[in-house]
Amino acid sequence: MAFENKFIQQRIEKAQLLRAEGINPYSNDSQRNATIEKFLNVNSNIQNTQEKRNENRHYTLSGRIKLFRIMGKASFIKIEDESGVLQVYVARDNLPEGFYNDIFKKLIEVGDIVEITGFPFVTGQGELSLHCHELKILTKAIAPLPEKFHGITDKETRYRKRYLDLIMNSEVRKTFQTRSRVISLTRRFFEDKGFLEVETPMMHPIAGGANAKPFVTHHNALGIDRFLRIAPELYLKRLIVGGFEAVFEINRNFRNEGMDATHNPEFTSIEFYWAYKTYKDLIKITKEYFEYLFDHLKLPAILPYGDLEVNFENFTEIPLIESLTTIGGVPAEVVNEKEKILEYLKSKNLTVKPGMNLGQLQGELFDMFVEAKLIDPTFITEYPVEISPLARRSDANPTITERFELFIAGREIANAFSELNDPIDQYERFKGQCDAKEAGDDEAHEMDEDFIDALSYGMAPTAGQGIGIDRLVMLLTNEHSIRDVLLFPAMKPINNEDQTKEEEE
Repeated sequence: MAFENKFIQQRIEKAQLLRAEGINPYSNDSQRNATIEKFLNVNSNIQNTQEKRNENRHYTLSGRIKLFRIMGKASFIKIEDESGVLQVYVARDNLPEGFYNDIFKKLIEVGDIVEITGFPFVTGQGELSLHCHELKILTKAIAPLPEKFHGITDKETRYRKRYLDLIMNSEVRKTFQTRSRVISLTRRFFEDKGFLEVETPMMHPIAGGANAKPFVTHHNALGIDRFLRIAPELYLKRLIVGGFEAVFEINRNFRNEGMDATHNPEFTSIEFYWAYKTYKDLIKITKEYFEYLFDHLKLPAILPYGDLEVNFENFTEIPLIESLTTIGGVPAEVVNEKEKILEYLKSKNLTVKPGMNLGQLQGELFDMFVEAKLIDPTFITEYPVEISPLARRSDANPTITERFELFIAGREIANAFSELNDPIDQYERFKGQCDAKEAGDDEAHEMDEDFIDALSYGMAPTAGQGIGIDRLVMLLTNEHSIRDVLLFPAMKPINNEDQTKEEEE
């Protein structure tokens, strides 16, 4: 904090002058008895009365001053709390002698948090307002707010100083209120379905549960390294082995990978596991989940997303291999042969990592030619075994798995499958992942012998799914960067010189 800034110094001096007048600029005795939203709702009827005021109703409201308009012996200010914005009329003759000229006009300013007692009335312009007869400062803001009409235009500053972004932009607050509601509704939906919420470790002895590069930390007491969890999957499935039949966890995962519009190193998801069910049952419950969210959030079935319109009543299913031709336009004679895929990609001036097997190449074709075209909710099913190390093989076709991913507006939102519960098959697939890691794939899954031991005791037929909460909130709020739905997204560090310059600006 650069206290040397001249504007901050001026405000510090005002705080000291308030103390000299016997006024605590950081008091802790608020008597607020209503929110701004409640005040506006309860008193909306007086706009239709002849007097347009009700001096028998007295309210004590608190909020941050967002606008200050002085007009001689009277002024208008606007205060804001979490629920809304309210205009307040402050007149010299309604306050103690000297307070208006010596305290209110000179020592209180935009950004300060105040408490005001008064009665409701309607101005000549028809705006429901609060007529002040007592004003008290609760918090003196020593840092000035950005200029109102431009606010914070630099996104880097918005993300680094989210508190300032929230002060200046009520729409940002609404986004995070929606996020909170989505998480709350998600929890309620699964509890109502009979699922048990559980908590599993954040630090794992083995980096597992998904293919990704982990973060590494050190456990001093044990004297060993631990991995921040990539996913809770293997622990949740241990609970199914133990006899729980429907469990879920809403929490953070950590993946040491690049950052872009849809990726942050730490992210929130729900994972749930359901015994005696298949991935087909998960498709059904996913549709019910979206219907539940839209109903409780009061959202229309067709939502805008940038230039797109997404119809949430139009869920479709299509196998991955079929989607390569019908949606991606890849010739049918290409998609099932490794060499032909490589030739096709070369003809398109596209390259892939060397040594990829057929299933991995099919996954690359999907990423390149199909994913971005999936606008309405689409369940892509029947993934190749090679890119689904934890999913159950199809009994009808052992080269594919009973798996789906849900795509909306060209982005993956959920991943699900009938779980692999054959310990021998799981062991062999872990070995294949270990071979891939030795060959240079640092995101390949490691061997987890304890999980194999757990499966050896028998896991009931189970289906499991993960849903990315961050990406889901992006869809529902029409945000196009994951950093806009994370209160404190990961940011590159800035040096002290840049920090000081940013604060002064």
